[in-house]
Amino acid sequence: MTAPCIAMVDCNNFYVSCERVFNPALEGRPVVVLSNNDGCVIARSNEAKALGIGMGEPAFRRAAFFKTHGVRVFSSNYALYGDMSARVQRVLEQFSPEMENYSIDESFLVLRHADTRELLCLARKIRATVGQWTGIPVCVGLARTKTLAKVANRLAKKHTQSGIRLLDDSRDIRHELARLDLEDVWGIGGRNARKLRALGLHTALDLTRQPRDWVRRTLTVRGLHTMLELRGIPAIDMEENPPDAKSLTCSRSFGTRITKQAHLEEALCAYVQRAGEKLRQRGLEAGAVQVFLATNRHMHDPQYANSGCLPLSTPTDFTPDIQEAALRILRSIFRSGYKYQKVGVLLLDLVRPGQRQLTFQDMDDTEETAHRRQLMHAMDDVNQRFGRNTLRFAGSGLGPKPWHMRREALSQRFTTSWAELPVVR
Repeated sequence: MTAPCIAMVDCNNFYVSCERVFNPALEGRPVVVLSNNDGCVIARSNEAKALGIGMGEPAFRRAAFFKTHGVRVFSSNYALYGDMSARVQRVLEQFSPEMENYSIDESFLVLRHADTRELLCLARKIRATVGQWTGIPVCVGLARTKTLAKVANRLAKKHTQSGIRLLDDSRDIRHELARLDLEDVWGIGGRNARKLRALGLHTALDLTRQPRDWVRRTLTVRGLHTMLELRGIPAIDMEENPPDAKSLTCSRSFGTRITKQAHLEEALCAYVQRAGEKLRQRGLEAGAVQVFLATNRHMHDPQYANSGCLPLSTPTDFTPDIQEAALRILRSIFRSGYKYQKVGVLLLDLVRPGQRQLTFQDMDDTEETAHRRQLMHAMDDVNQRFGRNTLRFAGSGLGPKPWHMRREALSQRFTTSWAELPVVR
């Protein structure tokens, strides 16, 4: 392999694997992890898959089945999963300076100056090191392009012993693409796959045989890039430093439907505080605030949904200013007499502090601005050290609330809370 190799490293059944790291008794047993409010199945162990449990299945419909077959059920523990993801990514950084964290459980790495034997040796070392340092099992797909690396990783999952698959030989690539449905190609998606099927294409290999101009007209430039990558021609760059997002949202469906405005305001304040943390972590400021709320459209109750937006006088990451604007919006769109299922905040017009235009007020408030920045920095530091919500604004309320997410099978925050460290028996 003369060109640089792309490695796609994917954590196996990631949420389940995180639970198993701190509870070895789960090994070999069927395990599922549920979505927010313990709604649907979003992660399954191989044993759970073998029982026929599907992704997205409502948990309440499978409750009796879970009990009969000894399926262990867990609520989503995002604090644990996020921290374990960061640990895996830090391990992967040891193997390449060129790395893209594609999702919570997937990363692309560029591996240079290595022949086939060295690549396979390095892939084995990656798997062993991640497993030893974090306890998370991973699969590694190797190829010349990101799209083919995704295909290789898909194949690696079928090699349960090695967990590694190299796609380099042209004949081997054609053979595998001929067996790969269009829906399963990274970057195609269900809608484009249906369009291509209507035009007589059924496999990834069929797509590679089409003229470039035709693919571009049919699937736009992104589809063309996917086709070129399937041919082994690099067309999708690594995003080591992804561009700044233009918006940031934080919302949740409630554990039970809410009728009181005070409860909605508490929930909104909690979400604004979380959004403010994310904003500062990314080094951004918001220029506008949007708030939305809605009832449950799947129920037969009276329905209502609305949203509102307010520009901020100047872009800011100061949570109290954002919270004040958000509450003003909520109070203007709230209507009594409805059972609300969801409220959320969307921060818009995100910029970096050095990119916004200064006003005369900014020049006068430099000392006040510095004080605000120090206050938020201190609050974030305390919460990072001692756990989220150690310090929080009073507007989000104290103690259990009816709007809190329902998480009846939540495991401990083993890696992010001193009070929940695992006990060695």
